[in-house]
Amino acid sequence: MALQETIEQTVTGLGYELVEIERTGGGLLRVTIDMPFVSGAEQFINAEDCEKVTRQLQFVLEVEGADYVRLEVSSPGIDRPLRTEKDFERFVGELIDITLKAPIGIAASAGSAVSASRKKFRGTLERAETKDGLAGWQIVWTDEIAAKPGQKVSKNKIPAPLQALGFTLDEIHQARLAPVVDFKGRKPKIAPVADRPIEK
Repeated sequence: MALQETIEQTVTGLGYELVEIERTGGGLLRVTIDMPFVSGAEQFINAEDCEKVTRQLQFVLEVEGADYVRLEVSSPGIDRPLRTEKDFERFVGELIDITLKAPIGIAASAGSAVSASRKKFRGTLERAETKDGLAGWQIVWTDEIAAKPGQKVSKNKIPAPLQALGFTLDEIHQARLAPVVDFKGRKPKIAPVADRPIEK
């Protein structure tokens, strides 16, 4: 059985979700786990969860004769990678960072201040409908520069316009939750803007 399949079966068998497997030089095998998504109930991985998975994986990998020196099991952290359609559905309304495989190009940047060579974006993830009527994804952001603490902002200042970029998962090189640190706890998700067309 392939290593990926062995680890995935073990992790899911214990009631967790496999997020990522990474092998590094020096024989480190890093396994990232998360709680399965249940709508309306946000749960987080703790040290006991990691210990439980580590013990079971050590046993299974020894039986399978897997080649590794050190095993590390951890939570996905605040910059959790988004890989599958299920991941994107789970984090609709969250602030994410995406990197495209290729720059957006002249056609996509026409009529906006976005550079045609831009590949990296940070914004709110939304479900959207493509021009063909298919379900797709978009990221919505504004290039508004945040005011510094204590800085006065004029009430007459015109806010920067919202911009949106539609994408498919095939166009994504990397996507992650934006690592926003808030010591008052995670803010509620932003409600998606309904009926906003995807700009492609």
